[in-house]
Amino acid sequence: MAGEIETTTAPGGLGRRWVPVTALVLSVLGLAVSAYMTLSHYTDQKVLVCSTNAVIDCARVTSSPQSVVFGIPVAVLGVAFFVAMCVLNLPALWRSPDQRVRLARFAGVGVGIVFVAYLVAVELLVLHVICEWCTVVHILTIALFVVTVLGETSRRVAE
Repeated sequence: MAGEIETTTAPGGLGRRWVPVTALVLSVLGLAVSAYMTLSHYTDQKVLVCSTNAVIDCARVTSSPQSVVFGIPVAVLGVAFFVAMCVLNLPALWRSPDQRVRLARFAGVGVGIVFVAYLVAVELLVLHVICEWCTVVHILTIALFVVTVLGETSRRVAE
């Protein structure tokens, strides 16, 4: 029926009905964490509840020179990314036949993965500490990438 999410199953029994909802939930969670990190950036770093030891130091990561890219705090970039992904992952847009929507969604998560790789490299190779909240955002972005790829792959198999 028109307007419904297809329940076609890809090889291996992977249906795709769960994809739009999962992608939207991951996007909303990423938006919430990024908004929390943005709040801490513009207020007091102590707002950011995080362990501090030789391996974990959120304040050090989020206040480092690398926490700003092109004059924009990385947390704000995270908010912008997840707002865009929330829109692109609305179930109605997953049903859209418009190839530009699919391309924008895939390009968005692609840019997200590249940025995560850069940020993890900065944490590990430059700062030598990690941020727990940053790691949550990284995991959500990677999961969103995987869900998007699986959703698009099963969609192509169904077509």
